[in-house]
Amino acid sequence: MTPAVIGPNAILQTAHAIEARGGRPLVERVFAAAGLLALLRDPPEKMVPQETAIALFRALRETLAPDIACQVASEAGHRTGAYILANRIPAPARGLLRMLPPRLATPLLLRAVAVHAWTFAGSGRVEVFAGNPARIEIHDNPLALSHCDWHRSVLETLFRALIAADCHVTETACCSTGAEACVFSIRMGR
Repeated sequence: MTPAVIGPNAILQTAHAIEARGGRPLVERVFAAAGLLALLRDPPEKMVPQETAIALFRALRETLAPDIACQVASEAGHRTGAYILANRIPAPARGLLRMLPPRLATPLLLRAVAVHAWTFAGSGRVEVFAGNPARIEIHDNPLALSHCDWHRSVLETLFRALIAADCHVTETACCSTGAEACVFSIRMGR
């Protein structure tokens, strides 16, 4: 069986978010706690084992104050979403989604999220549900640690840019608290 992997931006953008918060010494402290200092010297360019992302997210929670860890994870998620928008979604697809009304664009984006779920959910299983609110569930989410601020922010960045600027994503259940899945509710309008 092939080991589960996660996109390198879970690592790269988390490093950038930590550095923006507390400079290079803080990045080194968190990465050292995760046993990942080598990734600062030689940043990943390809998919990484999900255990690498788990170790970093765990170290983030163990090294920083809870509110700071949440803020850093959220910022890393926004940065990851921005990277995806700029580098992974072709311009024609971005244009099409932006032209369609949300009720038509949302199922298309949800389908794309489901197809590419292995890049952000690793060994987790992803299900998507259209509607308002739309819903994304990550069953057995390997990155669920206290909260899923990174996942929530990635999704919110994508949905706000591609569906509607007033999209709001909330996590309504989390594997880390015993739920069957991490459930993200995506509501258009407030």
